[in-house]
Amino acid sequence: MSQLDQVEIPNRALFRQPEVCEIAKVQPYVLRSWEAEFPDLGVAKTAGGPRVYRRVDVERVLRLKHLLYVEGLTLAGARRKLSEESPPSAAADEGLGEVSDLLGAEARERILQVRQGLRELSAMLSRHPGEGGAAAGEFELQVAPARKGRRRKT
Repeated sequence: MSQLDQVEIPNRALFRQPEVCEIAKVQPYVLRSWEAEFPDLGVAKTAGGPRVYRRVDVERVLRLKHLLYVEGLTLAGARRKLSEESPPSAAADEGLGEVSDLLGAEARERILQVRQGLRELSAMLSRHPGEGGAAAGEFELQVAPARKGRRRKT
């Protein structure tokens, strides 16, 4: 067994970035670059707050490190391997189950990336105003309350 397989993960639900880097023995910039490649890795606790990681994220980081450093895969190869290893969700089964035989692995990967992007966009849109919303120079959409009791004369 390799040294990567023998890593002890503390029995906690959430971890901060320095803790994940220490457990996985990677530099923070490496972890951040992996987050750029795998947007669902890590969870932003609050808008502008520290990034936190679930136990499953730490396990994915360790698996990713093993794929890259031990098996010698590229990031694209590791992404394919991880998507093959993870069981498809029920929603993915409903949406992609019928056409999965017709699509190649590359097309499925693109669809999954688009789906992830839509989830991120949905999360961004569901934030309340003032929760890390608009930066300087940006605007926020505000809906005016509906007028009550006034009807147009015809």
